Amino acid sequence: MKYSSLVERLQGKRTSAWEIHHAAQQARARGEDVIVLSVGDPDFATPEVIVERAVEALRSGDTHYSAVVGRDPLRAAIAAEHARTTGRATAIENVMLCAGAQNGIFAASLCLCEAGDEVIVPEPMYLTYEACVRASGATLVPVPVDAKRAFHLDCDALEAAITPRTKAIFFATPCNPTGVVMPRADLERIAQLALRHDLWVLSDEVYADLTFEREHVSIASFDGMAGRTVTIASLSKSHAMAGWRVGWVIGPQALIGHLGRLALSMLYGLPGFIQEAALTAFEHKAEIVAGMRDVYRRRREVVYERLSRVAGLRCLLPEAGMFMMVDVSGTGLDTVDFTWQLFRAQGVSVLDASAFGETANGFVRLGFVVDEARLAEACDRIAAFVSSLQLQTRSG
Repeated sequence: MKYSSLVERLQGKRTSAWEIHHAAQQARARGEDVIVLSVGDPDFATPEVIVERAVEALRSGDTHYSAVVGRDPLRAAIAAEHARTTGRATAIENVMLCAGAQNGIFAASLCLCEAGDEVIVPEPMYLTYEACVRASGATLVPVPVDAKRAFHLDCDALEAAITPRTKAIFFATPCNPTGVVMPRADLERIAQLALRHDLWVLSDEVYADLTFEREHVSIASFDGMAGRTVTIASLSKSHAMAGWRVGWVIGPQALIGHLGRLALSMLYGLPGFIQEAALTAFEHKAEIVAGMRDVYRRRREVVYERLSRVAGLRCLLPEAGMFMMVDVSGTGLDTVDFTWQLFRAQGVSVLDASAFGETANGFVRLGFVVDEARLAEACDRIAAFVSSLQLQTRSG
């Protein structure tokens, strides 16, 4: 039997990068002593106040269909938060809920792009961007971001990538995997290019609440950008709600209408009890997010302090989020061999960052997703593994 060409467009190196993570999960399920740092799903549970609201809603019978684009109270809370961060009025008609940020990116790609279009994306990029763009029939055009600049964008290179076929620029700030927060000057340059060339901008802001030193700025806040910016966000990281699949898209009202018709054909809205829990998450956002940010900052310091002194490794201090990029090229192993040999020797799983783009070749991505003691142990195991490689080299 034959399948649609769509399935070919959805697969590739980026979407098959999770093999080591799946192997680590299976080893943990067998009772083996493994430390899984290969996915952005933290160890702590969703805050109790959010869980209790979901349970209460379930017990009260909130198990029926809900509005496809989301309930108005939750959309209003999202709109109000967006207005606060951008300084621009946002109506609920500009907001649609989706099953996690990734679902929003996929749906927006289908509504914005088509065959013959080009979409510019700074690389390294999140793993599934390519599949989302290619599903629409468009071509993804990666713009390499130099590791020597700590993976900060080269705006000149981005401008040089624009052609008459360019339809959109997609990016994440803060970025997964690099932890880079785009400075205002870079965002202003992108906004100028979008206005000059009449481009859409998709801004993935899932980690916006988890910045450390540099302030997050939304490109939708710039003059002329609200009508051409699609902002994607979720509660997965900021509220430890990855499994709840609560995300949203903010954009022009016409786009929300198109997205709503697509959701009608695919998902038919988020469960009501989950939306009630999400509304509670917004009501308690200030204290929850502050706590999450402090946790990740402490974990970042644990990893950086321990691994930056290991000969053969070079750590890039992330400006946001729950990941660190570590250059392992000094060990003499390529990243595929490094990740699998580390896992087999020490039971620590990290992700080969070259899957996020060739510009990340030589790096692995490590997640701050276990408690500080366990994270310190993981770092010690990594250090022991690197030391063993050096001993092998000297003895050879």
